[in-house]
Amino acid sequence: MTIRKPSSLDGMALNQLVSECPPLDPNSAYCNLLQCHHFNETAAAAFEGEKMVGFISGYILPAAPNTLFVWQIAVHSSARGCGLAGRMLEAILEREALAGVSFIQTTISPGNEASQAVFRKLANKRDTHIRSEMLFGKDTHFNGAHDDELLFTVGPF
Repeated sequence: MTIRKPSSLDGMALNQLVSECPPLDPNSAYCNLLQCHHFNETAAAAFEGEKMVGFISGYILPAAPNTLFVWQIAVHSSARGCGLAGRMLEAILEREALAGVSFIQTTISPGNEASQAVFRKLANKRDTHIRSEMLFGKDTHFNGAHDDELLFTVGPF
């Protein structure tokens, strides 16, 4: 398996991957293209041969340049259970462009134990803290159409 920065040529592969990873929220093909092009320093794409099997999209928070916000993690069912999400996170954090990052934030629905486990493992590996708090409420922010989203913060590291 190869993990690398994405390029604009990976936009449609990302769009396909997300469509194969329910219950992830799909984005437009154009949004996925921009993630691969504009945010490639804060993203990682994993491939088995020519097939994209994993992707992390993220960005540096404008108001907190020491914080990487992980927008979405997609791992194809064929690549689950081997620690791929954690390896992609580490690949991003090892980049020179992220040398000033000392926190990661992400939002996770309360029932998504697999995603929560990825960030707990990262906190343990980096010997740091993890905390969570309500950020977006099902009824308050999503009119009942989406689960709550808890904000998880890992760091400092």
